[in-house]
Amino acid sequence: MVLDLVLIGLAIAVFPLSVTAFVLVLSTRGGVLKGLAFILAWLACFVAVLAAVLLTTGGEPPAPSSAPSTASSAIKLAIGVGLVGYGWYRRRRSRRADRPPKAPSGLTARIDRISVWGAAAMGPLLQPWGLVAAGAATVVEADLSHASSYVALFGYCLLATSSLLAMEIYTTFAPESARLRLGKLRAWLQNHQEQALVAVSLVAGLFLVSRSIYQLTS
Repeated sequence: MVLDLVLIGLAIAVFPLSVTAFVLVLSTRGGVLKGLAFILAWLACFVAVLAAVLLTTGGEPPAPSSAPSTASSAIKLAIGVGLVGYGWYRRRRSRRADRPPKAPSGLTARIDRISVWGAAAMGPLLQPWGLVAAGAATVVEADLSHASSYVALFGYCLLATSSLLAMEIYTTFAPESARLRLGKLRAWLQNHQEQALVAVSLVAGLFLVSRSIYQLTS
């Protein structure tokens, strides 16, 4: 479970669409407060999904080869196949394009005018829900009778949110430096977002497929 959560958490943390949106939020007037609202709403939704899963299982992992265990692995397999297909589709689309896609100026303009409540609403909406669902299917294996499971779940939440937290803290304590560096990150993402999205989708998808097949056949 821990290995799965580490890789899924990393994929969520670097998911290009979420990172790009958060950089845009931080670049607005009052961006630090709006970024905090974004993160709090993101975390609240993220934790709520995990809590729902743990309440369903009662904090006890299903027996190996049982129907719930098989269903969990099957869900992760389906998500992995979906991610691989999505990554392949985006790769083919980007190769057919004449030039790298740019962030839509209309979206940038809308985010420039976003309120604190709007930023909070963006947090849950822009989570990579396929990866979040894969994490939820993995959390089914958590055994809350052991302290190590609590540590793993806390680490998973922290890892998945780490990129947002790092940018928020950096902007809070070094606003001028952060403005320059995040501006460069924003420009890089606008020029390489497709490649990054393809890489994250394919790596995470192939990992989920291989792990699920192993679990289903062992």
